[in-house]
Amino acid sequence: MTSQDNQNEITTISQTSLDSETAIIDPTAVAQNTNEQTASEQIDLAHIDIATITDTANLPQPSLQPIQQATYKANTTDFIVNELLPLDFTGEGEHLWLHIEKSGMNTAYLAKLLSEWTDIPLRDVGYSGLKDRHALTTQWFSLRIPKKQLPPIEFAPVDIGENETVTILAQHWHNKKLNRGTHRANQFVITLRDIQFASASDENNENNVSPEQLLSAKEAVEQHLTRISGNGVPNYFGPQRFGRQGNNVREALSLFARPPREPRPQPKKSKRKRAPREQNTMELSAARSLIFNKILAARVRDGSWNTGLAGEVFNLDGSGSIFTSETLDDTLHARIDSGDIHPTAVLWGTGNDKVTGSAADLETIVVQHSPLLMQLATGLEQRDIKAQRRALRLPIEALSWEWSDDQTLVLNFTLTTGSFATSVLASLVQQLIS
Repeated sequence: MTSQDNQNEITTISQTSLDSETAIIDPTAVAQNTNEQTASEQIDLAHIDIATITDTANLPQPSLQPIQQATYKANTTDFIVNELLPLDFTGEGEHLWLHIEKSGMNTAYLAKLLSEWTDIPLRDVGYSGLKDRHALTTQWFSLRIPKKQLPPIEFAPVDIGENETVTILAQHWHNKKLNRGTHRANQFVITLRDIQFASASDENNENNVSPEQLLSAKEAVEQHLTRISGNGVPNYFGPQRFGRQGNNVREALSLFARPPREPRPQPKKSKRKRAPREQNTMELSAARSLIFNKILAARVRDGSWNTGLAGEVFNLDGSGSIFTSETLDDTLHARIDSGDIHPTAVLWGTGNDKVTGSAADLETIVVQHSPLLMQLATGLEQRDIKAQRRALRLPIEALSWEWSDDQTLVLNFTLTTGSFATSVLASLVQQLIS
């Protein structure tokens, strides 16, 4: 598809090509009126099914998944996450770093238990990222312990549930606190069970698949895995970002229905240029993530998610660096094909002025054709959230697999921080059951 074809596709987006919750409205009128709406005048969203809208299983994929249905997280060890944080410890300093294996317990609660054990403020407990509660995970924590005075007893919490476990694997002294987003990547070992293959889904024959059919179905899965190992998958935000039944988006709408909090005045001698922005990280993140997913869905439908558009903002693989290009030439196409750079979409906010041309038009149209997205976008702008960019394509590192039996597949792969293993699974399985 050429750049001109993409432009024609964008300018003729129909209601069918947008999601079912959207309603065609006049973009010019919306742009003029949105900022003037009060909470009582905002578009009525009472009849919009937010649970369905935020259901990531409804997002389009570039190709049909070869597995029709599979179960994951049947056991704790079916979903293993290992935090990759290469670091040379100094062996000195007041921060005790602990490498911990846990299951059945979320990261924030474990941080609380560690602060109680060492009798230090919770703010002095550091960790890089949140890990799934319903999984077997390893990650690092840091504890600021002045004078290195360790508690007289070992860390062995008693107020945990029957299915909750926590084990300290290693510990090191270091001169710095562990901050959020420090780890480079996460390694996943995921077991899919009770697999039903798409190519053998004939209701009259599903229990009598021939050896030849089974072999062909498994080969189709392996061909798909080989393909995504080289090409990556759409970099959707996973379902955990939106909460149960999309509740985080509902909370965002409730937040945006209230006037933004006025910043507190700073003392004249304060070195801070401005007061910290309003804290509602979960709600703000859910709002941005939903808008991003809908834009990425449109890019998957028109085939530009891994090829680029005119006016694209590109992300340099493995870094936060971005650059813009008004046109696509052979050099850029070669860099995209090699995985050196990735097209991006906006994490909505103010100052989204880097993207231009067809890429900017598509982002604007997707948001303006949805009353829900318009309301979320306006709320983010009113709270002065700054726009950022996120890659549309998710590369998969070191992907390997093994069949435990004909209906059980074990996947092993690594993803950069901030991405979701469920996006890899969604590209492979039509219906995931947990």
